Amino acid sequence: MQDVPVAAPALPCAHPGPGRALPGTVPCLSARCQGSDSFSLFLSLSLSLFPSISCSMQYWARRLEQEIDGVMRIFGGVQQLRKIYDDNKSLFEVKENVPRKLVEKVAGDIESLLAKKVRALKRLANAAEKFQKAHHWQDNIREEDIEYYDSKADTEYDDPDGEEIEREKSNSLKLEFTDDDNFKTKVNYSYAAVQIPTDIYKGSTVILNELNWTQALEDVFIENRKEDPSLLWQVFGSATGVTRYYPATPWRAPNKIDLYDVRRRPWYIQGASSPKDMVIIVDVSGSVSGLTLKLMKTSVYEMLDTLSDDDYVNVASFNEKAKPVSCFKHLVQANIRNKKVFKEDVQGMVAKGTTDYKAGFEYAFDQLQNSNITRANCNKMIMMFTDGGEDRVQDVFEKYNWPNKTVRVFTFSVGQHNYDVTPLQWMACANKGYYFEIPSIGAIRINTQEYLDVLGRPMVLAGNRAKQVQWTNVYQDALGLGLVVTGTLPVFNLTEDSSDRKNQLILGVMGIDVALNDIKRLTPRYNVLAAGALSPCLALPLFLQIINFREPVTLDFLDAELEDENKEEIRRSMIDGNDGQRFIKTLIKSLDEQYIDEVFRTYTWAPIKSTNYSLGLVLPPYSTYYIQANLSDQILQVKYFEYLLPNSFESEGHVFIAPREYCKDLDLSDNNTEFLENFIALMEKVTPDSKQCDNFLLHNLILDTGITQQLVDQVWKDQDLNTYSLLAVFAATDGGITRVFPNKAADDWEEEPEPFNASFYRRSLDNKGYIFKPPYRDAGYRGLDLENNTIGILVSTAVELSIGGKTLKPAVVGVKLDLEAWAEKFKVLASNRTDRDQLGTRRVRLDDTALLPQDLICVLIDDGGFLVLSNQEDHWYQVGKFFSEVDANLMSALYNNSFYDRVTLPMPTPCPCPPVAGGQCPRVPSVSPFLGVSAAPCTSLFQQFLYSLTYSSWFQTEEVVGDGMEARETSCIMKQTQYYFSTVNATYNAIIDCGNCSRLFHAQRLANTNLLFVVADKPICSQCESVKLLQAEVRGVWWDPNQCELVDRPRYRKGPHICFDYNATVRGAGGLGWAGPGRGGGILWGGRAMGGFPEGAPLGKSGQWVPLSREWSHGRIPGEP
Repeated sequence: MQDVPVAAPALPCAHPGPGRALPGTVPCLSARCQGSDSFSLFLSLSLSLFPSISCSMQYWARRLEQEIDGVMRIFGGVQQLRKIYDDNKSLFEVKENVPRKLVEKVAGDIESLLAKKVRALKRLANAAEKFQKAHHWQDNIREEDIEYYDSKADTEYDDPDGEEIEREKSNSLKLEFTDDDNFKTKVNYSYAAVQIPTDIYKGSTVILNELNWTQALEDVFIENRKEDPSLLWQVFGSATGVTRYYPATPWRAPNKIDLYDVRRRPWYIQGASSPKDMVIIVDVSGSVSGLTLKLMKTSVYEMLDTLSDDDYVNVASFNEKAKPVSCFKHLVQANIRNKKVFKEDVQGMVAKGTTDYKAGFEYAFDQLQNSNITRANCNKMIMMFTDGGEDRVQDVFEKYNWPNKTVRVFTFSVGQHNYDVTPLQWMACANKGYYFEIPSIGAIRINTQEYLDVLGRPMVLAGNRAKQVQWTNVYQDALGLGLVVTGTLPVFNLTEDSSDRKNQLILGVMGIDVALNDIKRLTPRYNVLAAGALSPCLALPLFLQIINFREPVTLDFLDAELEDENKEEIRRSMIDGNDGQRFIKTLIKSLDEQYIDEVFRTYTWAPIKSTNYSLGLVLPPYSTYYIQANLSDQILQVKYFEYLLPNSFESEGHVFIAPREYCKDLDLSDNNTEFLENFIALMEKVTPDSKQCDNFLLHNLILDTGITQQLVDQVWKDQDLNTYSLLAVFAATDGGITRVFPNKAADDWEEEPEPFNASFYRRSLDNKGYIFKPPYRDAGYRGLDLENNTIGILVSTAVELSIGGKTLKPAVVGVKLDLEAWAEKFKVLASNRTDRDQLGTRRVRLDDTALLPQDLICVLIDDGGFLVLSNQEDHWYQVGKFFSEVDANLMSALYNNSFYDRVTLPMPTPCPCPPVAGGQCPRVPSVSPFLGVSAAPCTSLFQQFLYSLTYSSWFQTEEVVGDGMEARETSCIMKQTQYYFSTVNATYNAIIDCGNCSRLFHAQRLANTNLLFVVADKPICSQCESVKLLQAEVRGVWWDPNQCELVDRPRYRKGPHICFDYNATVRGAGGLGWAGPGRGGGILWGGRAMGGFPEGAPLGKSGQWVPLSREWSHGRIPGEP
């Protein structure tokens, strides 16, 4: 199929009056061709008639424009509402949003909030170091000697096969809990709780001693809360795996196996070590097969999960030669997307050939020496997984790593075999690393995270220089608090040995959570709107649930917004910790995710001092000014308030109020009727000037109640809606009022009660003229019985005021059209007929071919490509569908002829999700970029705050399955192609060239609307196939097909200003491979004590080796001088 554009000569058009036919014109042409000769004749006739058709189209278009404008002028009441505002201007002031001042103030408030948390954090860390130093190790300690609340003691766990698991006997304290609104769960403020990972034996000597000394932290937790009652979770994550958190609450049991280990939480990883450059090399020689190869694949999978966005990684396999397992040829950022690429490709590794350690290590060192790429430039390490070998490749280490040994080497002997492991131990010891054994699946998780303790040694030796509070990316709280960020501080072992040598162990990480909602409360929410948003790093609307969201929600600013050079520069400036402001044109996505608008925005940003965050504000031009009501007249307050009472709705129209936090004691509800009842009940007890209420919100709400009621009295009550086939008229305001008239129309009102969450409201503010919004229908929608169901189409426009030279848009007004009645009206308007003409009886002739109106397709399509009106009755149930679902051939022609542009928007982060019927899955929420701008002067990429400034949503989280040998999870990414009007704004004629099935069409934009008027031949055969354009979200591949190319053009990052990867006094870093410093040999899985435990070391209940010596608990290698 090919579209043949035909230029229409610029001839004058003379239009007769209504009902008079234009000589030589027809509403549409029909191609009834049986051969190439007839098609040539048709094309010739079509060309000759194009000037007349163009004139007719312009005439019909003007009739449509005039009808729409007339209805909106009569019923919309834009002019009348302007006058109402002018008459009531003594009741409000026009205030100005000064972006720089707003950003500075909120940044300062956030800085103060976080500073309070930092003080509590430092107090905890100092106390922990003091308590541990004073603690006396007890070799013979028993479980019954320790008194603590085991958070898992009261948790019900289900076996994956559906059977209830028998609980272990526990000496846990029995506590009572009370509901707490701050934590959204039951808590006990008198105690802390303890969580011990499932795969760690809680009766081991190390764990019992850890519980013993950390008990003293409870008093500090309680004192911190007394000083700052707003504190949320206070947590100490120990290097042994023990978590002690305050206040106490029962552990939240996951739906599957509980694999929670604090050492794998994002906040712990970030606080326990500096950023890493890691190369993983995997032996895939012929001897590695069966279970051993599966163990290696799972080990790599788990190793990748110990990396964060601050780290860089590559993975290679080797036998005689080394090669990358994926398309990545160099180190890449360890973000979710890239790690997913590795995980998928690792599963494809096949064992064959012979082992050549030299090939693997040379490849790894070359990767780490590549200075032409973006990387962490801090800790450098090689992780080798093998089943064993004899070569020590000393020549490779001499060439690449000695004498400075800047690269640590960690070796992993995988599987059960009889090879001599001495060469592997030597490699690790000779290169400041550790050696581990992974004989079975149970050893993988612990042994792939132990290396973090080695990396902590230089931090400990750096002392106070390394004690820097870091703030994490946003992530899902494991205890149900929702989205949080965590301030972290490492806790060091301050003990010294008999030779006064400093200990080199990190005891763990202290953390304090800050809920994103607490930060949200610091932003001036409703005077910065409508499309402006104030956001610490990133403000996004979140309105779909996410499950299985196990990683931090790290979203780059340029993934959230439609990328361009201006935003790249803004991002860089924010990362560098600068402030700035820029006015730019940009594309934004509508809240209902169906439309793209080109708009102007002012971006303003500034750093939040003493943190690694930056704050951004995005402000549209019409939000520069806003209304602040001043209803000092209490009699007027009462009068206006009465229009909120349901007994006034029958005469004044139904009122929806935005579910905002007007007062502290107001009970929120998703049901607006219930919320209104709660609001009215509270207002009977307090006044709008009460200290417990937000006076700004309440005064504006009540003012807008009165103003919209005056619109009812002056405009709506005097009109008969049925005369113009209207189902409803409505007005929505910045103050939070949506008034729908008449009252019965509220039964079918489906828009959001919060105006700033309603797509029609936002789009009306961002676009001039009348914005049509049909009810969205997906491709599978089969329609309703139109005789029994009324379908409405919204038409809205913003009310622009100019008061004292200040321009603002405080309200949006509109009408709801009756689809069936307006479809009949459309048949008349898109023709040379009047209402008096009987539809379907007029005939016109082209050559000798008679045409009836039903032979013609005349449609209105909106700027997103959705069908709004049609003269075809079989199209009526398809109103609201993307037009390609209605007429793929014609929609393709409109796109090919540049009436529409498009942009494909993949969701910026893949969503882990279980496969379900229909290929659908819970997904990462889509982004409305205009809600915020993000960036941060943090180490590496942005630290993002991800929260909604205008409405709430909660993530649901679930830990992943623990069976590492099975498929861990299925990931998906939702993509959507958005269509929007191009710059073409003229009348256009074209032939859709498809041989005997060719069609003529004519298209023209309707002035002052978001509509495209299209007249085309009705297709007479189905042989003209075209590619069907897709608009609906589709489940695409979980990573960008161009991901391998994208990593070659990395975005700007700023690394850490200080790196703790080396200290000349580090000792004992080489290794016999016990569980790592900080656990003192720790609690290890083993078959042969990892090459380091003495014969006869006791085996714990879960299969862990239990250390006997106190010196192990201090991280010393037994027998080390």
